Amino acid sequence: RYGFAPALLFADLEGMLQKARPQAVLVYTNTYDHRRVVEICARHGVHVLMEKPLAVSLEDALAIENAAHAGKIHTLVNYETSWYRSNHAAYDLVRAGALGDVRKVVIHDGHNGPKEIGVEPEFLAWLTDPKLNGGGALFDFGCYGADLMTWLMDGQRPQTVTALTQQMKPEIYARVDDEATIILTYPKAQAIVQASWNWPFGRKDMEVYGRTGYVITVQANDIRVRRGGDNTHEEQLAAKPVPPPYDNSLSYLRAVVLNGAKEDALSSLETNVTVTEILDAARRSAAEGKTIPLPPSR
Repeated sequence: RYGFAPALLFADLEGMLQKARPQAVLVYTNTYDHRRVVEICARHGVHVLMEKPLAVSLEDALAIENAAHAGKIHTLVNYETSWYRSNHAAYDLVRAGALGDVRKVVIHDGHNGPKEIGVEPEFLAWLTDPKLNGGGALFDFGCYGADLMTWLMDGQRPQTVTALTQQMKPEIYARVDDEATIILTYPKAQAIVQASWNWPFGRKDMEVYGRTGYVITVQANDIRVRRGGDNTHEEQLAAKPVPPPYDNSLSYLRAVVLNGAKEDALSSLETNVTVTEILDAARRSAAEGKTIPLPPSR
């Protein structure tokens, strides 16, 4: 159907790794299978780039981390937002101290809903399965905000996680949430992560507020910035291009695996174990109706 030679098609991962001997694999399975895939690849010394999120639970994330370290493989997580010029421009302003110390970050990620936008039936089936996806919008879109906030905070883990989930369309999403809000607290900062399958249009943007200014990302390529007090005005600016190979997932994977390029924090295993820890705690918080404090260390 797609013109692939039969010799390139395999019925199982183990057999493919033994016969084809790839240097890296791209993983587009359901999230629950990420652990199994990484554990197999690690035994063969094969690097992994998977679609977000890393895992359905902190237990699985830690198992992935252990397997990756034992196999000495790169295990990277791909987010669409990792390649947005706007996010990198916001990060650069924070790092340069142009906004003062970060105090609040509000991150929006979502769309009308997977069924509403017409995803393929196979994708919809596992995306709405709490075992295979970890949740609904909470995991599907909450992971973006957890990833970006961990990046902005230089890897710092939050002190507490509080979450609220809802089923606004139970006739469509009977088994998982379709609306989620996560609040993360840090010693001197707070994040609000909004994840939705109910918005009238797709969006992936964030607002970063510091003590002396703010930056708001506008889609993938632009930012709005205001700095320096009440008498200043907001500017809308085009973000500069992200330098290669950090501007797309495949160039990045090739550079890391073949050329020894430094892993970017957004896709790194360390960051994404923290992302999964946040999502796991958020799921518990929503289920139990209480704030979940994170231990000082994992």
